Amino acid sequence: MNTQEWNPGQLLELSGSYWQTCAFHAGIKLDLFSVIGEEQLSGDDVAARLNGDPRGITMLLNALAAMNLLQKKDDKYANTGAAKTFLSKDSSEYIGYIIMHHHHLMDSWSRLDQSVTTGEPVRTGASRNEEWREHFLMGMFNLAMNLAPEITARIDLSHRRNLLDLGGGPGTYAIHFCLKNPQLKATVYDLPTTRTFAQKTIEKFGMTDRINFMDIDYLEEHIEGVYDVAWLSHILHGEGPEDCQQIIRKAVSALEPGGLIIVHDFILDNSMDGPLFPALFSLNMLLGTPSGQSYSEEQIKKMFTRAGVKKIERIPIETPNDSGIIAGEI
Repeated sequence: MNTQEWNPGQLLELSGSYWQTCAFHAGIKLDLFSVIGEEQLSGDDVAARLNGDPRGITMLLNALAAMNLLQKKDDKYANTGAAKTFLSKDSSEYIGYIIMHHHHLMDSWSRLDQSVTTGEPVRTGASRNEEWREHFLMGMFNLAMNLAPEITARIDLSHRRNLLDLGGGPGTYAIHFCLKNPQLKATVYDLPTTRTFAQKTIEKFGMTDRINFMDIDYLEEHIEGVYDVAWLSHILHGEGPEDCQQIIRKAVSALEPGGLIIVHDFILDNSMDGPLFPALFSLNMLLGTPSGQSYSEEQIKKMFTRAGVKKIERIPIETPNDSGIIAGEI
């Protein structure tokens, strides 16, 4: 239960916090942090490189410096350590793609009142926009690359041989499970639009002989093959309860006896009013899908039980966005 006591100053700060978000997004969209790189540049220097207005660019630089994303000395601006690590495209830990994905969602969030009143999504067509899709896929890849090593260290697949990565996108988790477990092979199931990105990623990690990609709409089509472990990461929240149950049943039906099913998602407390990010993410699904939402631990465990899953447990893990893991055997 959230017992925070609010005062007018805090409420006004909350109300205007999107100003910081917009300034931040503008910096990412302009690739300002990559432009500065390792240098110390004046506002005029940055404006010249961006072909922008010196007055406007300098205002943005000052705001980003006030947010401690840039350092200012005299009239020169430099990246902070965090900006160089996470916000410059020269860094392997760049997370700008997922930030741009958040930027693309802002219009729909501004119409949240409409969506909660009608119960209908207001965000349509984003998946058909190539730029948006690239930002989404690359963003998911970057996030998974940061999380996967920690997650794979918590899940023992040393005795498993065939992994089903359902809705696995570029196959990031399949790759890391295979890196962790040399005996493991995997099949990534996802939509045809993901194939090119997935194949490039799998090839990059030298896993083409151990990881296969299959085109599938996992709601409408049959899952081919037999597996001893199924990994379902961040796919349940896109669907309503009935479709989630169907997805879990399909995954279970593809497992051999003793098979392991693992769900990784933004998991709510059983009271449904926390943690904060899964609660907000449920609204994000309302804005963008006909019936998607975040689910509680109890709801997911009941779906498992109805599908014949036993030995169900929550695997303890802490992640930056309060995602959780629930596993069980058949």
